Amino acid sequence: MRIVIAGGHGQIALRLERLLAARGDEVAGIVRKAEQADDLRAAGAEPVVLDLESASVDEVAERLRGADAAVFAAGAGPGSGAARKDTVDKAAAVLFADAAVRAGVRRFVVVSSMGADPRHQGNEIFDVYLRAKGEADAYVRSLDALDWTILRPGALTDDAGTGLVRLEAHTGRGPVPRDDVAAVLAELIDTPATNGPTLELISGSTPVSVAVKSVAGN
Repeated sequence: MRIVIAGGHGQIALRLERLLAARGDEVAGIVRKAEQADDLRAAGAEPVVLDLESASVDEVAERLRGADAAVFAAGAGPGSGAARKDTVDKAAAVLFADAAVRAGVRRFVVVSSMGADPRHQGNEIFDVYLRAKGEADAYVRSLDALDWTILRPGALTDDAGTGLVRLEAHTGRGPVPRDDVAAVLAELIDTPATNGPTLELISGSTPVSVAVKSVAGN
């Protein structure tokens, strides 16, 4: 498979790139800065330098053409202000989805956030973030041309992955290592029968492959 990842230098994306490259997939990661390219190459991914805050749909679609799947894993980051929650967490996700439709890439996986909700109340930065993610998720869900899966991990940690998770429509809050998030994403990409759900993810007691097969109805 050829897989294109938006936010290719993110902590989850770099882990995902290593997993996909190790299993023989062709991986490209979209990054904003040329100096991030070496980190992607080290992970086994092809760096694509493109700013999703200023790129056009056609420019992004050109990078997506020929891909079997697209993953939106970009984020404005914890130090960013409210404006970039809208331009990255919402607008860039919408742009990437529109570009996937234009490029004919049906399989589309979103790394969202637990609690994302377009109707979320409040004016703190994190409130704006949850609204932006919720609005982006709602937009992706509205596109019939995409076979989408939205993944909403709990509190992310840098603990070593255990390979044991809880993956359901509603899990309740809890932590999950970024390693395990990447492992679930890799499995979701490879499981077309998971098209359509919005899933929450925390650490649990079920092996990743079993958890994904379960939500796929197997």
